[in-house]
Amino acid sequence: MGIAAFAFLIEHNGQKILFDLGVRKDWEVNSPPSLTDPMKLGGWKFEVEKNVSGVLQDNGTNLGSIDAIIWRLQKAITPSYPEDETSAVVESAYAGREVREIFLLRGFKSGRFPALDYFGDGSFYLLASPGHEFGHMCGLARTISSFVMRPQHMADRDTFIFVGGDIAHREGEFRPSVYRPLPSVLPDFPLFAPSSPTAVMPPCPGELLATIHCAQSTTEPYYTSVRAEDQVKAIESIRKMMDFDARDTIFVVLAHDATLLNVVDCYPATANGWYAKEWRRKAGGSS
Repeated sequence: MGIAAFAFLIEHNGQKILFDLGVRKDWEVNSPPSLTDPMKLGGWKFEVEKNVSGVLQDNGTNLGSIDAIIWRLQKAITPSYPEDETSAVVESAYAGREVREIFLLRGFKSGRFPALDYFGDGSFYLLASPGHEFGHMCGLARTISSFVMRPQHMADRDTFIFVGGDIAHREGEFRPSVYRPLPSVLPDFPLFAPSSPTAVMPPCPGELLATIHCAQSTTEPYYTSVRAEDQVKAIESIRKMMDFDARDTIFVVLAHDATLLNVVDCYPATANGWYAKEWRRKAGGSS
């Protein structure tokens, strides 16, 4: 079973930052017991092919060129393991490095999220999105500016990637919504796969999917987040994210959404052209 763990290399005006670091290859021996023990107890097995650092180096990126790493799960890092055996943070992860806590300016928001304009020019925002954990953050990266956007009919429509992290774990936690209700007809529903390459795939009536919804709704998400430190805040953050998902020029990418593995191009390819490549539509978000 494939599980995604998306990390992002963001380059802007000569600066490089990493948002997330995925899962380390040696997680079983170099992660704190508070993380490894529950996994071992549950019989979980993870095989990680490469560290993010290895992916970067294999593609010619010098690790010394990385200016900062955004740690979106802002757990308290002191004390950490091994000083505090219950900590989910291992001291070696930050030893010898400068660590800065993110402070958000009061009143500044992107959408309904308290936000920080990281570079100060609107190219990348950090969004306070507590719930999964108390200090969880998402990112909002401007991938195309209207000043350089092509084709011409797209003028004045900047595109963005909403870097969702663990704000949710599957599309059904934020869809359908009042902005993206279940359509009356789903033309490419995978349940009705064609029997041959020349066969016509029949459409699926939208009301069929509404009947299996717990509330039989066409405008409320199928799932409710339950694996959260604060479920009320988690749902509130997801509701705020729906405002962004409403726009076809914003592509929501969750950290562990494995359905995207066959849709997006991974490093060293870039993601700026996601709109032209129709990643959102191919991922099921429609445009």
